[in-house]
Amino acid sequence: MNEPAAILQMLGLPGRQPRSLAVVGLSDDPTRPSHSVSAYMQRAGYRIFPVNPSISEALGEPAFASLTELVSKRGRPDVVNVFRLPKAIPAIVDEMIALDLKNLWVQLGIMNHEAALRAESAGISVVMDRCILIEHSRLAH
Repeated sequence: MNEPAAILQMLGLPGRQPRSLAVVGLSDDPTRPSHSVSAYMQRAGYRIFPVNPSISEALGEPAFASLTELVSKRGRPDVVNVFRLPKAIPAIVDEMIALDLKNLWVQLGIMNHEAALRAESAGISVVMDRCILIEHSRLAH
């Protein structure tokens, strides 16, 4: 977990094309961290797929109720970026395993070590308790 090579690979660095991010828990409220972080990543060239059953769109992109719906309609995202409470992480990992998604990024301040271990044992790369915006701004410039 949190290996430097995994962070670079998930960010598509160095010199690789920006990646697609399924943002689980993305809010359509511009004052929420999920929105501002995702807006930064979108400006940096990443494709954002909002995953939140409570909204219809965010950042100009249609929202999906689940990762399963996203994959069925748009294909597999490169990274699943999570802005949800720690108790939600196990179900997200289960869905990722079922969908054969390979990269899980859990935002700063959110930790569920049991779910992370389960994800890694299923072949999913995990970055946890790190901010994707901070890591991108630190490594891409």
